[in-house]
Amino acid sequence: MIAWGAESAQVIVSQGLALAVLAWLQTSPEFMVEGVIAWQQDISLMTANFTGALRLLVGFAWPMVYFTAFFSGHRKKPDYEIKLDGEDSAPVVGILLPALYVLFIATKASLNLVDAGVLLVLYFAYLFVLNRFPAKHEDHANEMERVPRWILSHKKPVRNILILSCFVTGGTLVFLLAEPFVESLKALALVLGIQTYFFVQWVAPFLSEFPEFVSAFYWARTVKKAAMSLMNTVSSVIAELTLLVALIPIVYSFSRGEVSSIPFDYEHRLEIYLTVVQSLLGFLFLVNMRFSFYEAVGLFSLWFFQFLFPDTHREVILVYLLWMLLEIIQIFRGRRRLAAFPVFFNLWRKHIEKKP
Repeated sequence: MIAWGAESAQVIVSQGLALAVLAWLQTSPEFMVEGVIAWQQDISLMTANFTGALRLLVGFAWPMVYFTAFFSGHRKKPDYEIKLDGEDSAPVVGILLPALYVLFIATKASLNLVDAGVLLVLYFAYLFVLNRFPAKHEDHANEMERVPRWILSHKKPVRNILILSCFVTGGTLVFLLAEPFVESLKALALVLGIQTYFFVQWVAPFLSEFPEFVSAFYWARTVKKAAMSLMNTVSSVIAELTLLVALIPIVYSFSRGEVSSIPFDYEHRLEIYLTVVQSLLGFLFLVNMRFSFYEAVGLFSLWFFQFLFPDTHREVILVYLLWMLLEIIQIFRGRRRLAAFPVFFNLWRKHIEKKP
């Protein structure tokens, strides 16, 4: 239902802004889980939850979007690529600054309200940019699924109410069902003897982000919408690097009844470093405005390896760093283009600088 609202909303606001709102609604259960943990002042589980959620998006969701398009489109050739549209350059570029700032947070070994403020500014600046991009023309409705086409067939007032209803109804259902669903599965984890830390980092994010996977794979099965599906998950990465991380010190401070900074020990920092280098490698993959077979396989393989061998953080970080170095060398040798930046700056000049 939320996916129908987002697809229909592209004729009112830009696709990027519609997907950003969609991403926030879809990941709201994740925010709720993180908020509960932060209120309980459990620093280890705070770190486990947000790092697990981000790794799941980049290491599982991105590859699954690719493979859904790969098999659904009957293009089962290793040279198949998801090609991004021009406006998709904004979410791609939008990963970089939040990821680097979270890296800075890990390096200084603390997370405080100033950091929360910086991350919130980065996110709302991202929304500001997306809001300046034009909406798609209503002729685009012919390419949509049946329900969005039906919504857009109505006159403007009714159309807008239907779109808003999709967002509100879908978002409300996600919010109301998330907590009892997660709590019941926590109880199941205890019955099965699964460690709480493992559950929070690996199982809870998968369950809380399930609504997003439904929308993403719904679009990815149509090859023409594969880029839109991928950008849905990229928008979620940006939301979690900014809003989710910013939420932690805010709730933590309220819980303690005073302005408080969250200290990170070596293990916490290692978890965050691993998460950030994965996101930065994902950024380097998308910066040429394409997502290919070997990139999807690489991200999934490293994510799954961490699942099987959770005590190999340092080794996996090294692999990510070496792969990042290889991609950077390819850029300097001219074999890989930083296509997202010139496309983004061209859109900036066209839609942002020229507007009052």
